[in-house]
Amino acid sequence: MNFDSKIAIVVRDDLATWQKLNVTAFLTSGLVGANDDLLGEPYMDADGNAYHALAIQPMIVLAADAATIRKIYERAMTRNARLSLYTHEMFSTGHDAANRAAVAQFHAADLNIVGLALREERKLVDKITKGARMHP
Repeated sequence: MNFDSKIAIVVRDDLATWQKLNVTAFLTSGLVGANDDLLGEPYMDADGNAYHALAIQPMIVLAADAATIRKIYERAMTRNARLSLYTHEMFSTGHDAANRAAVAQFHAADLNIVGLALREERKLVDKITKGARMHP
């Protein structure tokens, strides 16, 4: 199936593995929360066990250095793309309100971005994420 939109998650390449996984999970939850049409139907196996619904389309996970993530962020902002965002300060928080407070204390130019995700038209996502590479 072909989709008009594309989902890209970009994580900073110098993070520890646990941090990359954590950032990817949080950013994915932001995309799902912002896109009512992103979830499919619940799953069921042949024994009748029910499982949560999953996203209806693939997501690519990209890696980039800090400077490239900053460029990607700036491209997204100038194109009014909606983002899920994760900053370095969020690693030291323990809940949603603290995460939001960690972001709110900085101006956009000063955010220490370690990950971001977006779902937009395919060509726009490609233009915005230029310079990032497939995560190894």
